[in-house]
Amino acid sequence: MKVSLIQPKMQRRPVDTSLKARMSPHLGLLTIAGLVRRAGHEVSVQNGNLKPVEIPDDADLVGITVTVDVLPQAIELAKLCREKRIPVVAGGIGVASDPDTARPHFDAICIGPAEGHWPQLLADVQRGTLKREYVTGADLKGEALAAPDFRYADPAQCLYGNVIAASRGCPFACDFCYNSAPGMRGHYLHRTVESVMDEIRSKGVRHVMFIDDNFIGDIAFARALMEAMRPLRLKWNAAVSANIVDHPDLLDIMRETGCQSLFVGFESINAGSLACVHKRQNDIVRYERLVEMLHSRGIMINASFVFGLDSDGPSVFKDTLEWIVRNRIETVTSHILTPYPGTALYERMKVEGRLTDDNLSNYDTAHVVFKPKCMTAQELYDGYLWIYREVYSLKNILRRTPKSLSQVVPYYLFNLFYRKYGRFTERLGDRIGFDRVGAWARRLSYWR
Repeated sequence: MKVSLIQPKMQRRPVDTSLKARMSPHLGLLTIAGLVRRAGHEVSVQNGNLKPVEIPDDADLVGITVTVDVLPQAIELAKLCREKRIPVVAGGIGVASDPDTARPHFDAICIGPAEGHWPQLLADVQRGTLKREYVTGADLKGEALAAPDFRYADPAQCLYGNVIAASRGCPFACDFCYNSAPGMRGHYLHRTVESVMDEIRSKGVRHVMFIDDNFIGDIAFARALMEAMRPLRLKWNAAVSANIVDHPDLLDIMRETGCQSLFVGFESINAGSLACVHKRQNDIVRYERLVEMLHSRGIMINASFVFGLDSDGPSVFKDTLEWIVRNRIETVTSHILTPYPGTALYERMKVEGRLTDDNLSNYDTAHVVFKPKCMTAQELYDGYLWIYREVYSLKNILRRTPKSLSQVVPYYLFNLFYRKYGRFTERLGDRIGFDRVGAWARRLSYWR
């Protein structure tokens, strides 16, 4: 069989350049591509963020990965497949969190890790017995999780190919997150240490980026993995939950094994806002302690914030900016609160009659699709744009400069050439290849 796997094009947020979509290949599709290849079939992978998607006339199966904001595009692609009488299946977090919305538009939907159902799905397509739904059960073990097959990625089109997912999902279920949807709760799995180490060694680089939702989702696993990494003398980055403040010993191991920066979901400096979405693992009283713990170990911080939570008023933007600058937070990622269908937040806002937009393309954390409680929708949107402009103004980039000289180069590379002057970096990548731009940034940042 010939299988075509598709990632629809994301709508670009007003604060981003195309570099966001070019950060790395889609690991989910590359993982499925490996499963298809090992089953003896031909496979191709298309990324709509890099070039327009085409439905091959000779495809025997099309698979589309879906987030909420690209579901409308995925539905249009499914219509094209049906016109060509090609079976089309859809999966991804947008399907798993809200299967009822996706189900009518595809020949089959997939829920859960692909390793648990794609081999059966492929066999059913061959026999002409495709089912309407494929679900990976809770009995799947982490040992079954496979590494992505990078032979189906074009390295010149992405900044980094040195990305690794050691786990899937997150043990927490914050109300605004996909993980609060009934079909997603408790779906946290990690690979074996041996599997992750094999993938690290196969890349042949000294710097890797873990893109797990939560690198410390299983503390024992994170500790074992880092101990296995120790002899390699790597430089690495990851994302963690704010409760890492409770594990200074883990931070020590991170420093010793080469951790350079951590993405941390602070989400809000307002305790009431955190409580309204059950972000129990965050304690704002200890935020500055956490910042000090990271900075004292030479670890930079990419802080994530969500604006528009129910206790947020117009002053939240100025207050958050002051906190960011005062604590010299190296990089910031901000979002407008988005009630994804299927999540606890969506269900609550639906009951309260606060949803104002049913165009799923706008459910991308850059549009206001609900009625905020303590400010207007326009104030929320304007504040979201304002804090990005202010954080990445030259004045505040200078004010946030790290005290450690070893962090100055990676800090300015990100703040200037990814955020402030990202369009220049886009043009450079178009000329010499985005993988070369990423390699250049990596060498400058981690030459020591």
